[in-house]
Amino acid sequence: MEPRLTFVTLGVADVARATAFYQRLGFARAPASNAHVTFMQAGGVVLSLFGRRALADDVGLDPATPGADAPVGFAGITLAHNVRSPAEVDAVLAEAVAAGARLLKPGQKVFWGGYSGYFADLDGHLWEVAYNPFFPMDEQGVVHVDKA
Repeated sequence: MEPRLTFVTLGVADVARATAFYQRLGFARAPASNAHVTFMQAGGVVLSLFGRRALADDVGLDPATPGADAPVGFAGITLAHNVRSPAEVDAVLAEAVAAGARLLKPGQKVFWGGYSGYFADLDGHLWEVAYNPFFPMDEQGVVHVDKA
C-alpha cells in the first residue's frame, strides 16, 4: 500500500447543517457534492460529510449501535488543524466557537512543547488546533514531520 490519506469522512446527523458549519470555518463545498454527501478540499485531503446512519450502513454496522446517531464519550480519534503560531491557535478556536462549535480546551502550552486547544463540531467530532514548533509547515500549509 502506498502510504497516503485522501479522504476523512465524518458521519453527521444533518449533512446540510454540518456543511453550513464547515463553510462558516472557511471550507468550500465542492461541485461534486449533493444533498446526501458534501465534499470539501482540505489541502491534500478531502473532508467528506455523510449522514451518520448512512455511513454506518455503508460500513456494515448496525446504525442502532450506541453512538450511531451521536457520539458517546471519546471515540478514540481527533482531527488536527495545524497553524503557524500560538496566536493563530486562539484565533481559530474563537472562529470555531463563533461558527457554533463547543470549546473543549482553550489554547494553552502543552506537555510536548507546543500550544494547542480543542473544539467539538456540531456532531461532536473533536478537532485539535495546534502550533507545533518542531514540525515545520510550508507556504501551502503542509506539515512536514520528515523534516523535523
